[in-house]
Amino acid sequence: MVEREAERTARRILSLWLPRLPTDAHSRRHPERRDHPLAAILAERGRLGVAAVNRAAAEAGVHPGMSLADARAIEPALAVFDAEPESDARLLERIAGWCTRYTPWTAPDGPDGVALDITGCAHLFGGEEAMAADLSARLTAAGFESRISVADTPAAAWALARFGKCGREAPTLTLPRWAGEGIWPSPAQRGRGGPAKREGGGNRADALLSPLPVTALRLPAATVNGLAAVGLRRIGDLHALPRATLAARFGPELLRRLDQAYGRLDEPLSPRLPVPPHSVRLALPEPITTAEAIAEALRRLLAALCAGLENTGEGARRLRLELHRVDRRLEDAPQTLAIGTGHPVRRPDALMRLFAQKLDRVEPGPGLELMVLSATEAGPLVAAQAALDGGADGQPELGELMDRLGNRLGERAVLRLVPRQSWLPERSVAPASAFADAPGGAMWPADRPRPVRLLAPPEPIEAMALLPDDPPVMFRWRGARHRIRRADGPERIAAEWWRRDGEPRDYYRVEDEAGRRFWVYRQGLYRPSVAALWFLHGFFG
Repeated sequence: MVEREAERTARRILSLWLPRLPTDAHSRRHPERRDHPLAAILAERGRLGVAAVNRAAAEAGVHPGMSLADARAIEPALAVFDAEPESDARLLERIAGWCTRYTPWTAPDGPDGVALDITGCAHLFGGEEAMAADLSARLTAAGFESRISVADTPAAAWALARFGKCGREAPTLTLPRWAGEGIWPSPAQRGRGGPAKREGGGNRADALLSPLPVTALRLPAATVNGLAAVGLRRIGDLHALPRATLAARFGPELLRRLDQAYGRLDEPLSPRLPVPPHSVRLALPEPITTAEAIAEALRRLLAALCAGLENTGEGARRLRLELHRVDRRLEDAPQTLAIGTGHPVRRPDALMRLFAQKLDRVEPGPGLELMVLSATEAGPLVAAQAALDGGADGQPELGELMDRLGNRLGERAVLRLVPRQSWLPERSVAPASAFADAPGGAMWPADRPRPVRLLAPPEPIEAMALLPDDPPVMFRWRGARHRIRRADGPERIAAEWWRRDGEPRDYYRVEDEAGRRFWVYRQGLYRPSVAALWFLHGFFG
């Protein structure tokens, strides 16, 4: 049982090699040149050299690295164009993005390859061979020649894709999972008195890697030439020599590359984009086009995603739905729908209501063949205590209302007021996104009542007070006279010491004869020869 579990979770890497990427890209733009000898040329060291060739030119004897003069001497009908490495790099980046239909863990690998970590993903496409065949068929239909290999390590997959025995009719090589640590078993697998045993998977790996040239180990040219000078041209030739001798003669890079190929040294694979912490995908057996079918597929994805979130005690904060059409080209990004929530959520019905507002934007065209739902941001979510009437405690309706408004109007349009560390009322409040976490530090004052509504800026009033430090007994605002029945104050508020503008204020809470409550203040200290300036700053509920 343990062996089966380990086999199911073993790391598997798919290496995609596009040996004729520049010429295939040019042929896509100029279909009339596809069957003619074609070469990409690049000026290097004062001469024009061949950087890439298509299959017709290769069969005629033209190969990369040859000078243009020699190439035309071999094939007079050779058509050439200027190589564009930057454009090819952008195209390779788009192809790596397109490959996320198979796994979220993809990355460009050199100038002409893509590495895919397909661990745990192959069964969604019928197995590794079926996934590789589907990838190869789609690239062929798009006009790209490709070679594919699957192995336990990125180094082995890279080597087999470029130097393995893959035919033109079947350009895919899948290496079975290896047993033990590379082709050499671990100490626990060795007999104490006998020689090291080799498992079946290791023998297959050794048989496929040993005949490959040492160039397949991604060694520097100087190291490859040095190995060839002493007769070490194949990977299998290195096994007969002690490791210490190889390291002393050719440096530690040789052993590092060799260990990476056989899995004795881990080689990390960094994805081109951050991998979502939670993701589920649904490969549809038949393309779907109706809104009802798309909604039903989304419900299944949400149920599976929320089940995974519950296992980890989390809830989704940001969700992204990718929809892949059957006619999607390599240059096209998948259709994407995104939603956000103000707090972690893992209720499929609540998330479905948010997506339902945007499903009408989906353009299925001839049909959708793949849907990928990812929780790009998640947060901890503990089990909630139910109320006595069977409902949920707290304010779930307010949270769902915020989520609906945010997804319909945009998160920037839904704001809330948060406290800010300042004594001045107009500076002690700041707008913030309703979906952002509350900032720490500042708290709402609990010992000083503040009005619900503030005027920005405070409006001047005409006030009358019996004594300089007394509250007003009457004030006029916007032509209306208010006689004060009750008053409380003053509360002196001054700006922070580092602010040189403004004078201290004496605030009063007053109530007129009609029961309306106001927040007024007198600006500045009392001066016998200067009339006091009064302002209305806010209203109490």
